Amino acid sequence: MSRLSSLRQQFTPSQVNIYFSILCFFFPPVLGSVVSFVFNGGGLWSTLLIALRKRRFNADRPMIWLTVAIYAYCAANLLASIINNSFARDAPHLIPLVTFLFFPVSYSTWSITQKATLARTIVLSSMAACFVAVLLAIYQQYWLGMRAEGGAGNAIVFATVVCLAVVVCVAGALSGIEQARNPLFYATLAGTIAIIYSGSRVVWLALLIAGVAVMLINRHRLKGRNAARLLLLLAAVGVVIATSSFQAISGRVDFLRSDWGALGVGGNYDTSVGIRVALWQIGLKAFHDMPVFGHGMGATQLLIKQGFHDQFAMDAGFNHFHNGFLTALVQAGILGAVTLAAIFAVAAGNAARVLRNSGDPVERFGATMIVIAVITYLTAGMTGILVGHDILDSVLMVFLVCGTYLASGRQIPLSEERVLAPVMEERAPSATQELFRARQ
Repeated sequence: MSRLSSLRQQFTPSQVNIYFSILCFFFPPVLGSVVSFVFNGGGLWSTLLIALRKRRFNADRPMIWLTVAIYAYCAANLLASIINNSFARDAPHLIPLVTFLFFPVSYSTWSITQKATLARTIVLSSMAACFVAVLLAIYQQYWLGMRAEGGAGNAIVFATVVCLAVVVCVAGALSGIEQARNPLFYATLAGTIAIIYSGSRVVWLALLIAGVAVMLINRHRLKGRNAARLLLLLAAVGVVIATSSFQAISGRVDFLRSDWGALGVGGNYDTSVGIRVALWQIGLKAFHDMPVFGHGMGATQLLIKQGFHDQFAMDAGFNHFHNGFLTALVQAGILGAVTLAAIFAVAAGNAARVLRNSGDPVERFGATMIVIAVITYLTAGMTGILVGHDILDSVLMVFLVCGTYLASGRQIPLSEERVLAPVMEERAPSATQELFRARQ
């Protein structure tokens, strides 16, 4: 009986949530699209549990506003297909929007977990992901002779999800969520090297901006010995990166300079930079043709192929315009771009409100997660993919769900778990505060 009781405690709903969280934060750089199956499977299961009334729908106000923005974006894309009478053509591209629709139900089941436990799980899982990511990157760079793309199968996507993991490690160390800071430092270094080996220059910029933002958020902790230690660590990071990754960085910078020269002097669009510029011109023309409702999600590849043929006498094909908002403008018009921007604006507004008013470490960490996601996605999306990729869509939902819950959500423990630990539930907030006071 004791073994059975111990097994039941290991697989309580909130404990299962922890295992689920580990997979969601560890898998993206390591196993790529597996995270999509995990998150969407969890969304289906959450929907079933709520339908059977085994979970309660958690209608926190910040979550509701974010749900409205997310559902408005999905509705804009559906409306574009209806207006263009292209629902049959667009259906395969509309199905992935289900990932976004799972946001409120996933939030409701995730919010049965204790916040402090979930925050620490996120940090440790991200740390593990960074270590595995650098091993994959080194193997692909030196043994396979290719840009690192990890398990994502795409260098930009790999760099984006590793960037999120790296900055989460920084946030975990600075906020006091995790006391063992040395492993987080090594994970940050490992993840940074993996990003450099990916060759994704725009994500290098995203990493810099997001890292600075996290340090500004936690500037009250960067005083005295902490500030000196941080400067020493940054210097060490710079030395290691310079010695281990100089060739990769200089090579990508030389390519950028060469591409700009070829485009500016000879009008050569058959380069990495040239193709992006061509895509933007094709996209702007397509948006000008149908500015309000767009062409529908299924028209992108045809528009790009036709545009390259007609405007540049080239035979090339892509499934996005290498700019997230331009892609939204073409697919769903002004309405699509505005609703997509609203998702990030609502999320950022909620994070700013929490950072301005709350001193709780867990709540501030949740808000920082949202800031990290917003900066990384918007920066990487300037010349790459913003949404519309299974891994990026799932990871964005994971960050928005967990970040919103930690920042401003209510925990709704199950009745059977209240019976197991009534005293802990009553003292949860004060216990959390005491834990972080002791760590400070």
